[in-house]
Amino acid sequence: MSKTAIFMAEGCEEIEGLTVVDMLRRVNLEIVMVSINGKKSVTGSHGITFETDMLFEDVNFDEFDAVVLPGGIPGTPNLGAHEGVCRIIREFAECGKLVSAICAAPSVLGANGLLNGKKATSYPGFEDKLTGASVSTDAVVVDGNMITSRGMGTAIDFSLAIISYLTDKETAAELAKKIIYA
Repeated sequence: MSKTAIFMAEGCEEIEGLTVVDMLRRVNLEIVMVSINGKKSVTGSHGITFETDMLFEDVNFDEFDAVVLPGGIPGTPNLGAHEGVCRIIREFAECGKLVSAICAAPSVLGANGLLNGKKATSYPGFEDKLTGASVSTDAVVVDGNMITSRGMGTAIDFSLAIISYLTDKETAAELAKKIIYA
């Protein structure tokens, strides 16, 4: 079974992060909420505080197959400023592991040179930060081992794309039906 880490930073967009966690867990995929703040408690961009599973410094990323970067402000700049997050996404991309980002967070992929020659999408106004990418306005873009998405309103589609990538289209379609997502 695959194992996914989702990086939670102070100021992350709560729905973008927690929707992915909820959806992956509904299909029995292991997803670990990883705080990059040095404490398990994280407060999102809308003042919602939640507990993560692990601290970044305690994670053995060799055990993981995928990473997720939720957006939000100042969550996205906090992700981009974290040397460990940047190192891990570069390593995962180089090894062919899944790297996914939603909303403003694809800008972190662009800043790390991971979108060169790839098709990608992001929250409107962040297109110029998708360095090297062929920019799309699609809700979700899957290009090789990269999945990007536009924002809070596309969080379910983003989650289903990750599930489809890690399992199969049938599992994603079954979940969409179960949650009455047409």
